[in-house]
Amino acid sequence: MKKKKKQLKKKDIILKREYIGIIFSILGLLTIISVFTNQGGLIGNSIKELFVGMFGVGGYIIPFYIVVSGIIYMRTGLKEVIHICLKTVPPLCITILAAHVITYGNEHTLGLLSLIYWRQASYYNGGYFGGIFSELLLTLFGIYGTYCILGVAMIGWLLWAMDFPIASWLKKYISAQPAKKSSKAVKKSPLKKELFRQQEQIVKPEIEIADYQEQPSVNKAEPVKTPISASAKKNNLPKTEKKVEKDIEISVEFKSDLAIKPNYKFPNVNLLQSKTVRGVKTENKELLEHSKKLEETLASFGVEAKVLKISKGPTVTRYEVQPKQGIKVSKIVNLADDISLNLAAAGIRIEAPIPGKSAVGIEVPNAESEIVYLKDVIDNDNFIAFPSDLAFALGKDIAGKPVIADISKMPHMLIAGSTGSGKSVCINTLITSIIYKSTPDEVKLILIDPKVVELSVYNGIPHLLIPVVTDPKKAAGALHWAVNEMTKRYSAFAENSVRDITGYNKKIKDDSLKMPKIVIVIDELADLMMTGAKEVEELICRLAQMARAAGIHLVIATQRPSVDVITGLIKANIPSRLAFAVSSGVDSRTILDMNGAEKLMGKGDMLFNPIGAAKPLRVQGAFISDDEIENIVNAIKLKRQPDYKKEIMDTLVTEKPSVKINSSEEDELFLVAKNLAKTTNNLTIAMLQRNFKIGFNRASKLMAALETNGIVEKGTKKLQKQER
Repeated sequence: MKKKKKQLKKKDIILKREYIGIIFSILGLLTIISVFTNQGGLIGNSIKELFVGMFGVGGYIIPFYIVVSGIIYMRTGLKEVIHICLKTVPPLCITILAAHVITYGNEHTLGLLSLIYWRQASYYNGGYFGGIFSELLLTLFGIYGTYCILGVAMIGWLLWAMDFPIASWLKKYISAQPAKKSSKAVKKSPLKKELFRQQEQIVKPEIEIADYQEQPSVNKAEPVKTPISASAKKNNLPKTEKKVEKDIEISVEFKSDLAIKPNYKFPNVNLLQSKTVRGVKTENKELLEHSKKLEETLASFGVEAKVLKISKGPTVTRYEVQPKQGIKVSKIVNLADDISLNLAAAGIRIEAPIPGKSAVGIEVPNAESEIVYLKDVIDNDNFIAFPSDLAFALGKDIAGKPVIADISKMPHMLIAGSTGSGKSVCINTLITSIIYKSTPDEVKLILIDPKVVELSVYNGIPHLLIPVVTDPKKAAGALHWAVNEMTKRYSAFAENSVRDITGYNKKIKDDSLKMPKIVIVIDELADLMMTGAKEVEELICRLAQMARAAGIHLVIATQRPSVDVITGLIKANIPSRLAFAVSSGVDSRTILDMNGAEKLMGKGDMLFNPIGAAKPLRVQGAFISDDEIENIVNAIKLKRQPDYKKEIMDTLVTEKPSVKINSSEEDELFLVAKNLAKTTNNLTIAMLQRNFKIGFNRASKLMAALETNGIVEKGTKKLQKQER
């Protein structure tokens, strides 16, 4: 019954609206006949005298307004009529004023007003209305000032009616002046020319469309070292590689302050491959058609929703959909396969809701994905102005904005994904970013590559503490050295009353005593876990828990995201995750603790979940080829030789690493157990349990520590005959 009543009410409203619209349209037609034919009778002639006398030329236009308003009111209602009047009444008023001023010019006396009204049939002027306001304008501004005001008003109305962004146009014009001056010496980038041409041709649609090629404005940070070599500005470079970036030139000059490191020069940015200019593959019209099809698909399943914004990226396009109030988000999520079918997409991912927005993100793969080259991200103000020494170029997000990550804030990162998804390329971009951002005196690297072939190309670069470690057994030794180095650094911090490496380096005036930050990169964790899972897990957890303040950071990658490789302890201590495409939702949950990575497209498509983020960020990873890596490595090898730490290399070969227990309670038990081992010929785990009244697990750990430190012989549990 309620539904029937509502339907009847709607019908009544529609009928009333139609009746009123018809009445207005008929009145408008009668007025047109009266004004143009003088056949309207007494009432018609009176209406003509009123309209033409009051508005002059405008009196011949107003009847058409009445007819059109009646027709629009029948179809859409009063709001649309008001909207059209607001758009069209201002030019009518300007026309009336202009007609009066042009007709009478300087004869602006109030005595003319009666003449204007009573002689309206003879003169095509502005009528009584135009006379009053034009009299005011002529008195205040004169004839020429009035012409200027009317002209500016008409231009302003045209700009407003066409939604022309005059403020942004002026801003672009003003900011473009320095570039025009400098273009006499250096040609403008063809990519920017193409983008500017595309922006001028785009008409603003009802749905906001963010094209990935549009670069956002960057808030300038304090001057920092730039990775762009000064040699990149010389004339011997190809013309297409020249830049007109004033900010880059400023940051290059800042490098002269690095007099304390004269033996290292940053590699030339032109060693990296640049993106070629190509047309926009997906036109805005096509995107709008997809959005309309998406709305129709949702409506066919009973979900009323509207597309608010379209963000086109290199790999995927995200449609921000706002469902009608009362519709459950889960209902949209459950329609993922149906949406994919109707859009003819390979597979879609739904982010429900988008953090910070009252909308659901539907990510649809592009028909043709485009490569994000590392140079496009590194040779960018975002990266150049980034203040951290451990910044690295990750790629571009869905909106096409560069994503710059900071290892020091992560402070450790876990990278996982199936074979061929882009892990190794991501590690290469990370190492290359550090090479372009920091000197060897500021950041050192320890590269562990059990696969042998992935990171060996970096042997010989000055950032390495030791050559690339390829033996899994030696890798455990390198981690032991890192733990001992961490302990030494904390002792130095305590002596100097500072809390972290940043405070220590600021306090120490002698540059030779300053500590570099250390990044440990492990390319395949699964191989290390196969050789010594327990030992490697303990060392990684120890570093992950305490090494941040000491300036030591872990970057761990694996292609086998299973629980026996990425254990609970490792996950708990490494908060920042980077997931590439995986085969199942189980693997995705192992990496990110949520589904999503199984729907990625591969080839650098990733979900980046840094510490503190509410939801992962979808990023298209930057690409760097083997030839580019080889060119960069060869270039920096010529500029500075590596300074390998002999003490670390000797430790890896000769010394057996030792495990130290730092808890105060366990220290006491360890020393007591050591004395007990010296006084007995046969020490067992059961004996430790009985003597110390502890459980089996703790007794096993104590026994393992005694074995590792050489107190008892491994396997026999007998006292090793050594003089101590």
